[in-house]
Amino acid sequence: MDLGIKGRTALVCASSKGLGRGCAEQLAAAGVDLVLNARGAEALEETAEAIRAEHGVNVTAIAADIASDEGRSKVLDAAGDLDILVTNAGGPPPGMWSDWGREDFIAALDANMLSPIALMTALMPKMIDRGWGRVVNITSQSVKAPIPQLGLSNAARTGLTGYVAGTARQVAPFGVNVNNLLPGIHATDRAIQLDGGVSQKEGISIDEAKARREQTIPARRYGTRQEFGAMCAFLCSEHAGFIVGQNILCDGGATVATI
Repeated sequence: MDLGIKGRTALVCASSKGLGRGCAEQLAAAGVDLVLNARGAEALEETAEAIRAEHGVNVTAIAADIASDEGRSKVLDAAGDLDILVTNAGGPPPGMWSDWGREDFIAALDANMLSPIALMTALMPKMIDRGWGRVVNITSQSVKAPIPQLGLSNAARTGLTGYVAGTARQVAPFGVNVNNLLPGIHATDRAIQLDGGVSQKEGISIDEAKARREQTIPARRYGTRQEFGAMCAFLCSEHAGFIVGQNILCDGGATVATI
């Protein structure tokens, strides 16, 4: 399928690896030029070079902490006008409700709620002026079914979800579509972190922890960054113009919900 976005330009956050990289790769496959961002310069440049070589699109790599005012300014100054925004940030650490204080919540909000909002605020006005834009926020299945040990993520990402619910409907008349893409467990560093926590807590191997978690997923496996990226690219495409303010699960059926 031709996604109709060849020649567009996208900013993909946290895109040196994992789900962000998967989104960047699939957008590049559709002919989209990229601005990639992550904190680690070496891994980011390796990803940028691999995408350039495989897809022949223009790729700009900007190493910065997108959750900081300084880092966001650096990225936005270098990015210029953008047609597509994919927000993404690593989730805060798991734990118990009693583990977290005010600073833990502020850090989670900065990374997983306030930074995406700041990026949308900065970039959507020009999208509106041009009459076209796409925003995909990578959140989590936990906004539909909270995960007990991920209280920081539950809180911050649900806050972003509420913001998008109203904002998406305000900008849709101007050709700008904002949606959220909700991953379940994918084969990324985040999955290794979570499985490692279970391994340590329960005295089992990481492989055992993974096998146990896979049994809770109807698809009986972890997702891949490639299939997650393909869904992201579709939401950024010309074909997704009637999808507004939605929370789309990509979780192998793990979230048990009717709606």
